[in-house]
Amino acid sequence: FTLRRFFSDRSKTNVVSLTQIPRFSPESAEVLGWDAHLPRVPVQRLEPLGLRQHFASPPVWQPDAMLEPPLNPLKPPVDAAVLVGVVMRPEPSVLLTLRTAHLSTHSSQIAFPGGRQDEGDADAVAAALRESQEEVGLEPSHVEVLGQLPLYLTGTGFRVTPVVALLDPLMRLNANPHEVAQVFEVPLAHVMNPANHCRHAVEWSGVRREWFSMPYEDADQKRFIWGVTAGILRNLYCFLSTDPDQAGSNAES
Repeated sequence: FTLRRFFSDRSKTNVVSLTQIPRFSPESAEVLGWDAHLPRVPVQRLEPLGLRQHFASPPVWQPDAMLEPPLNPLKPPVDAAVLVGVVMRPEPSVLLTLRTAHLSTHSSQIAFPGGRQDEGDADAVAAALRESQEEVGLEPSHVEVLGQLPLYLTGTGFRVTPVVALLDPLMRLNANPHEVAQVFEVPLAHVMNPANHCRHAVEWSGVRREWFSMPYEDADQKRFIWGVTAGILRNLYCFLSTDPDQAGSNAES
């Protein structure tokens, strides 16, 4: 089978959000497998120079995660953008946030800085930069945009453009306490290692949902990256693990 089928069934109208399932816990959901058999990303491609070169001359590649079953198939999706920021430390890392518990969508989940695209935003890049400044205080002068990943349609009705960028480690962040409970970083090498990519499934009311997770444990707590955030990171892995002269996808068929 292909992993892309996990996100491609729009035929069901009785789909529910995973977080609406009573007593649902993504950490304890059924594990389908880990992807250690997939190719590793070349180490040099995880460095700033390698990232710049790969985005400047992108390969022909295929994302694994693009579409979640919609909660309301009749509702037009809302345009949004997130910033997939790679902090240029000696060991490059990905900037992530923990959303506050009271938010109406994806509350208490790990996410990229970002949000819906406003009418005043020139494009998805402008929206990602504005939202990142509003959420975590990231100044656009500390951001070097590399490019974009394919659109990701969430089950909650957002059409998300992931904007990939390099971030200056001298940045000074100030989280908006209304939206962001924590700001933290995870090593890029960890989330780009397919051995750390786990596939899960749950069935409720006759509907089966499947998704990725990328658990990470830092010095003081466990970080369970899953859902949209893990799906976008999986697509970044697919992009970076595909050589410039290699066509097709890393997913098995």
